[in-house]
Amino acid sequence: MTRNPRPPPASATVDIWVQPGASRQRIVGLHGDAVKIAVAAPPEKGAANRALEKLLAEEFGIAAAAVAVIAGGGSRRKRVSLEGVSPDRVRDWAARWKIKG
Repeated sequence: MTRNPRPPPASATVDIWVQPGASRQRIVGLHGDAVKIAVAAPPEKGAANRALEKLLAEEFGIAAAAVAVIAGGGSRRKRVSLEGVSPDRVRDWAARWKIKG
């Protein structure tokens, strides 16, 4: 008898517009169809990407290793993968910033 493998954990992607070198790290609001996030790290040697991944891990309560920039590593517009986070949760989270942005 073959055991059924565990289903893969939920995962989602989110489009982010990053403002590197900001005076403080924060979620700013919407920038077009992306969530704008300011990070204090400079855009050098992946520092801003690592700061973004850490901020999103804290925001969603997941491990930093579960967050990865999967597109746009060298630009301000990025697509980020969030392992263990459902697409519905990401949509609800992004919708909150429409009001605050």
